[in-house]
Amino acid sequence: MTTHTSEPTTGPDTSITPGTPTLGTLAPGAAVPGAPAVSGTSALLFAQVQQFYARQSALLRESRVSEYAATFTEDGVLTCVPAGPRARGRAAVAAALLAVHERRTGGEPVRRRYWQDALEVSELPGGELQARYGMLVTEVRPWQPAAVVGGSAAVEDLLVLDGGELRVRHRRITPDHVSF
Repeated sequence: MTTHTSEPTTGPDTSITPGTPTLGTLAPGAAVPGAPAVSGTSALLFAQVQQFYARQSALLRESRVSEYAATFTEDGVLTCVPAGPRARGRAAVAAALLAVHERRTGGEPVRRRYWQDALEVSELPGGELQARYGMLVTEVRPWQPAAVVGGSAAVEDLLVLDGGELRVRHRRITPDHVSF
């Protein structure tokens, strides 16, 4: 953020109490003194969840559906409310995504971007994570250079560590237009 003032600033910012660690002096993964945890989780765990979602978005954007489905547990569930039945298991998740893509595009070329907003992450007993966020999908076609909103939804995930990797055990997607 840029602050404009009518008077030039001189010298370094001395508002930080001497001896207080700054972000550049903290060890990796260390908490900022006095900073609260993020929605009941550590900042490091929160960042790991954000990175997981960035990877998932990249896989979808690149149409790597099988690799995207592999980010679910073997018995992972994808539920779209009220659009259809649950997809259980990686093969079913991949098939459901391909069917939705074909239904929405009719085989026409499309490029999608997936925008996540207002991520909340909470640790649950047993080591599971509950994550909630808003999703906005934009679409562009070769003959339509301006992006259009392809949908918006609330997403609720149950995440687990599986083989050292975060994976989705259950995802529930509720389009905003049906949430009234």
